[in-house]
Amino acid sequence: MANKLWDKGYDEDARIDAFTVGHDRELDLELAPFDILGTMAHITMLESVGLLSKADLDRLLLELRSLYSLASEGKFEIEPDVEDVHSQVELLLTRALGDIGKKVHTGRSRNDQVLVDLKLFTRARIEKTVLKVESLFKTLQEASEKYKDVLIPGYTHLQVAMPSSFGLWFGAYAESLTGDMTMLKAAWDIVNRNPLGSAAGYGSSAPLDRTMTTKLLGFDDLDYNSIYAQMTRGKMERAVAFAYSSVAETVGRLAFDGCLYSSQNFGFIKLPDALTTGSSIMPHKKNPDVFELVRAHCNKIQGAPVTIRMITGNLPSGYFRDMQILKEVFFPIFDEMDDCLDIVEYAIQGMEVRKDVMSDPKYSLAFTVEKVNDLVSEGVPFRDAYRKVAASVADGSFEYSGKLSHTHEGSIGNLCNDKIAARMEKLISGFGFDKVDTAIKALLSF
Repeated sequence: MANKLWDKGYDEDARIDAFTVGHDRELDLELAPFDILGTMAHITMLESVGLLSKADLDRLLLELRSLYSLASEGKFEIEPDVEDVHSQVELLLTRALGDIGKKVHTGRSRNDQVLVDLKLFTRARIEKTVLKVESLFKTLQEASEKYKDVLIPGYTHLQVAMPSSFGLWFGAYAESLTGDMTMLKAAWDIVNRNPLGSAAGYGSSAPLDRTMTTKLLGFDDLDYNSIYAQMTRGKMERAVAFAYSSVAETVGRLAFDGCLYSSQNFGFIKLPDALTTGSSIMPHKKNPDVFELVRAHCNKIQGAPVTIRMITGNLPSGYFRDMQILKEVFFPIFDEMDDCLDIVEYAIQGMEVRKDVMSDPKYSLAFTVEKVNDLVSEGVPFRDAYRKVAASVADGSFEYSGKLSHTHEGSIGNLCNDKIAARMEKLISGFGFDKVDTAIKALLSF
């Protein structure tokens, strides 16, 4: 018989058991350290309200710290006949401490237990991703400053449009990441609320102190309404997936530019040979497979919010087993996004920038607006200047040898990278990672 928290003493159909457990045993290994942390906070609260003795608490915490070390080192295992991480932790406590281990589930349901596990797990993964986004942001800004005077053509409709620069291009993706960071912060605010104590969605008659567990786990606040706390399952995952899809959109678009700009028809950048692959038939080929794969992974991530929505979109209030499948969609997002952030930063650090792009005559028409503005500055009405330059383009006589003068905020000559960096710094400081880390360290040293 499988070890289950809800076991009532009767045998189950093995096929039904296998189907309902699904991939939980493998996926729940990700939750192990967080299930242990949640249990530590819960039993500390139980002792404070008189539902657990101090002696029992001390013995439980000692054993849980040992389990946490195993989980943190990747040595925690869920046994084949155990349903999930919650059952495994309680089983190990009961084996080690007897009846004392059976007391940890007082005032708690697997519903609020998995909710708090997921929030603690997601909080830790968001912090990791934020640091990687910040690192990529800094690399992009450094490249923006380094190449701010190197011109390239800007495009609209994939037609040569106006002068751009590598500084403007790299800087655009850096600022795009600040928008993504805003989305991550919004997701963090949804994640960083405590559902523990909502039990199965209707609270508990046990005299729980939910404010205490909120402080112990470093949450900013509670999900107060018990039904709503359960309704955050799916909603939380979708909000986080939307934030990650925003990051993926930025990184995927950058990867596409990398494919385009490194092709022979453009030739703006050159990737190191180590970052390209060859062809089995064409000796000359150096393919930007890294950027192509990043693009594919990022497109996949952008589909995750829709998949999550399709799993939970027609559910009423209350818990349903459908939500178990969310993990299969949700968990892979984090490693996939983090890997893309790492490899794109590595590629940018290694790429070579061509510094004479605009010397090619085919880009000469990128300066038509410059010529129009020069004429306007001499007193020619804009529409007349426009027509005059258009006529010179049509008859093939257009030439431009003037000096570029872009001074407004966010232009080639005024990138405002310092202001963008200040915005990013403010966003990151708003997460309050230090508060969370301090709370967890204090809980582990109780």
